[in-house]
Amino acid sequence: MNPSFFERNHLDVIYMILLDLAQIEFRVIPGRVAQGVLLLLFGILTIFALEVSKRRPEKVKVRKIPAVEAIDEAIGRATEMGRPVFFSPGLGGIGALETLAALSILGDIARKTARYGIPIIVANRNYVVYMAAEGIVKQAYTMEGKADMYQPEFVRYIAGAQFAYAQGCLGIFQRERPAANFFLGYFYAESLELAEAGFNIGAIQVAGTTSTVQLPFFVAACDYVLLGEELYAAAAYVTRDPKIIGVLFAHDLGKYISFALLLIGIILITAGNKFLIDLLSK
Repeated sequence: MNPSFFERNHLDVIYMILLDLAQIEFRVIPGRVAQGVLLLLFGILTIFALEVSKRRPEKVKVRKIPAVEAIDEAIGRATEMGRPVFFSPGLGGIGALETLAALSILGDIARKTARYGIPIIVANRNYVVYMAAEGIVKQAYTMEGKADMYQPEFVRYIAGAQFAYAQGCLGIFQRERPAANFFLGYFYAESLELAEAGFNIGAIQVAGTTSTVQLPFFVAACDYVLLGEELYAAAAYVTRDPKIIGVLFAHDLGKYISFALLLIGIILITAGNKFLIDLLSK
């Protein structure tokens, strides 16, 4: 068939789309203009932060976090005691940001366990996370030149049910006595069970979650805790991935702008001026 036939058809489709767009009535909805401008501003900031972290990574500094610094201490203790390292990526799925941050940190931990020649136990509740963790750990051992040391039982699928998963982890604690426990990801009511059982076997424990309901339990029973968004900062710190650092940088810039608007608004309202409120309501 003649190629020009397809070209004419494509032009006809484009022409019809343009006609449809021309008939759409665009209306400005009160209260949405300022939201659109702020959304555009944050989008520009994100692109700017990603470019800066990519082209000039030395300009973006990620502060040291005590819980991240404790990773080496925990793995070193496990090496001295000749006992394994336990890692839980939480109960979230592969699409959860907390799980992705936990898997990024898992890569760093697995490389260190491979380097020091100690076993790692990664307990999973979600089967997709299980497959991702298996690939990460296997790659970590390969990158350290220890591919022959990798064993399939390093990464385990425990159970899909919440408390069945928790009980499986408690059984691992009692049988294999890990010297270092890492609980990183999104957790629910099982957080206290895991943290308390790990404390009872004398393991050094590092936890991190964005669940504000579960943070008090981790704080009570763990040695170091990543609070909320510190989990994402830890992922950026250990991986040094420009994309993760760029998103973190953009997040901080957005918080600075939000805080500045809040402060200016407080001052103006105190002075009896509603300019900022009127501007943001447009």
